[in-house]
Amino acid sequence: MAPESSPTSRALMALEVLRSRPVTTADELGARLGVTERAARRYVAILREAGVPVESERGPHGGYRLGRGTRLPPVSFTQDEALVLVMAVLDGQSTSSDSTGLVGAALGKVVRALPDGVGREAAALSEHASASPRAGAARPDAATTSALVAAVAERRVVVLAYRSDAGEAWESEVDPWAVVVRFGRWYLLCHSHRADAVRTFRIDRVAGVRPIERHFDPPEDLDPAAALEHHLGSGWQHPTRVVFEASVDEVRPWLRGPMGHLGPHADGCVLVGSTRNPTMYAQEWLAGVPFAFRVEEGPELREAVAVLAARLAQSIGRSSSA
Repeated sequence: MAPESSPTSRALMALEVLRSRPVTTADELGARLGVTERAARRYVAILREAGVPVESERGPHGGYRLGRGTRLPPVSFTQDEALVLVMAVLDGQSTSSDSTGLVGAALGKVVRALPDGVGREAAALSEHASASPRAGAARPDAATTSALVAAVAERRVVVLAYRSDAGEAWESEVDPWAVVVRFGRWYLLCHSHRADAVRTFRIDRVAGVRPIERHFDPPEDLDPAAALEHHLGSGWQHPTRVVFEASVDEVRPWLRGPMGHLGPHADGCVLVGSTRNPTMYAQEWLAGVPFAFRVEEGPELREAVAVLAARLAQSIGRSSSA
């Protein structure tokens, strides 16, 4: 910094230094400003007098750091970054074009804050593009989701009030392991004390979250997305077992986690799992796998595949037995 820089300039420079580092000692701050350690402390005092929350940490690794509540500096976007940001919001929220909603209002603030040259195309995209609702998507309450995320971060046990798909309401203590977003739905992966087992709950069906003064340790090496997929594919009423005439590596990219566990087989590979909806399993999942297969278990899935085969055969004027 130039020697003729004013105290105000140096104070602002000190603020930028503190923003760029988690912790900064007085020596380091003085070196960056080109002043003594004592002068650096004076600039910290100026910032505090101006209402900037500069905190001090003692010890060998101590120094100054900005506290919570510091206003962020202006955020700049390139044209591509601004457009991709709007596209991502539109893709994830079909209601983002509604300026009266929370997402639409927040996106509008971001777009209006962009410089004219960058924001013009982003504003046009936000105004004239729209997204159809994603099938099966369900938006949970923001406060509920935030409470669960906080409990996950703090490893704190919570009492969950829940409403099942059938309308049954109950409460249970759970260890919240992770919040996972999957195909437009938000899930809580947890250990239920009530069932003494791993459970997944739709967060849009959570009616209340009450933290309690107990903590937990999540499983080591937890992969939340993989654990959710595995759990969604097990424990349903209709067992499934499908053998594919292809290798595990060939078949795996075509499968969804809830379809079950894929392993080697003498004829190729075998998929073992369960489902509550054999018709969906056959029509939406198995039909999309481009390899020959046979259903070895269970009877409900075999019937669903037979119905699908007959319908497809009829569509080209053939019987399924031809």
